[in-house]
Amino acid sequence: MKPLDLESRMRQGEYFHSLKVPMDNWTVLRLDGRGFSRLTSDEFEKPFDSRFHQLMLETGEALLREFNGDYVYTESDEISILLPKNWSFFDREIEKVLSISAGLASATFSVALGKPVQFDSRIWISGSLDRVVDYFCWRQSDATRCALNGWAYWKLREEGLDAREVTQELKGLKGSQKQELLFQKGINFNELPGWQKRGSGIRFRHSNKEGFNPITEEAVIVQRRVVEVLNDLTYGDDYRRFLQEQILTQEENL
Repeated sequence: MKPLDLESRMRQGEYFHSLKVPMDNWTVLRLDGRGFSRLTSDEFEKPFDSRFHQLMLETGEALLREFNGDYVYTESDEISILLPKNWSFFDREIEKVLSISAGLASATFSVALGKPVQFDSRIWISGSLDRVVDYFCWRQSDATRCALNGWAYWKLREEGLDAREVTQELKGLKGSQKQELLFQKGINFNELPGWQKRGSGIRFRHSNKEGFNPITEEAVIVQRRVVEVLNDLTYGDDYRRFLQEQILTQEENL
């Protein structure tokens, strides 16, 4: 069999290789740590650890830079990155963007931690900016719910209850009741760091810096693009407005 004929036949087995995101659609990649429950139990404090949070921020920044993203949001062991509306990375091939994003996240976190970890990656697509905003509000709402549950769970575990007893203790409790439980144990949920309650954002912003033009021998103002971490995000309608402005501003600057 001729080499080109063999290659053609083998290529036919790559069923999803040509699957692409249609143009004029927003694309979010959501990455989750694989087996991170075991990792955090062995390596980090519960329910939150600032070192783990820093590793997630470093991983999110690596994704932001590699994909030139509009916005990155991270909470717990997940990262969501919004790609520019008409991104052209590998001709918008889904297989490529998923494998490369998972590989980059895994490598970045592993190198920083000093031991191998894995991330998986999935894709979310919509042609509506409002739905994109809904997506990130949804993830922030999940962050708040998980933070409250995590704090309540681990405070009870500290008192000697096992996992089954804690689950039974918290079963059926509303959010306000869990906050009251924490308050009785010396934790004011509203006063916890913002990144624990609502996650963190990572974005590019433009910064002015004074420079020098050697040709004209004059001082000039140059604009640089820098990465900014937002550890105290707003929420509700304020967060929706922030997201709309952030996304539209980034798109205009492309």
